[in-house]
Amino acid sequence: MPLEGEYEPSPSQWVRDQVKEYEESGGQRANTLLETGLPIVIVTTRGQRSGKLRKFGLMRVEHAGEYALVASKGGAPDHPLWYHNLKASPTALMIQDGPEALDFEAREVSGDERATWWQRAVAAYPSYADYQAKTDRQIPVLVARRRS
Repeated sequence: MPLEGEYEPSPSQWVRDQVKEYEESGGQRANTLLETGLPIVIVTTRGQRSGKLRKFGLMRVEHAGEYALVASKGGAPDHPLWYHNLKASPTALMIQDGPEALDFEAREVSGDERATWWQRAVAAYPSYADYQAKTDRQIPVLVARRRS
């Protein structure tokens, strides 16, 4: 069942613009990270305090129908807000990879499974390795699986 509720656009203008263009075009436009040319997906979560829907782009790291959601925040010392939203409510998740947003459930991975997904993430977006080198925290990796 799709997430419903009030949408609170990002405070960042470029994120708002990208989400809007991606959704309006069914993923045909605004589907890469700025000038990198590397593909993204649009992620929707529910704010754990506000209850409002939040939408943003993340690097497209897909394998066998599952997606890695890498909480890098560019190597900042703290986790991104969306990470806390998903930890609080792992089923309040939609991913749009093309024309349609679908329901997913997220879980944080560790050990060998994290190592495998981390390799996939760095292959898709090499800057993740730089982000990890920049911070003392281990960057969390969540894996999103489609809900039926």
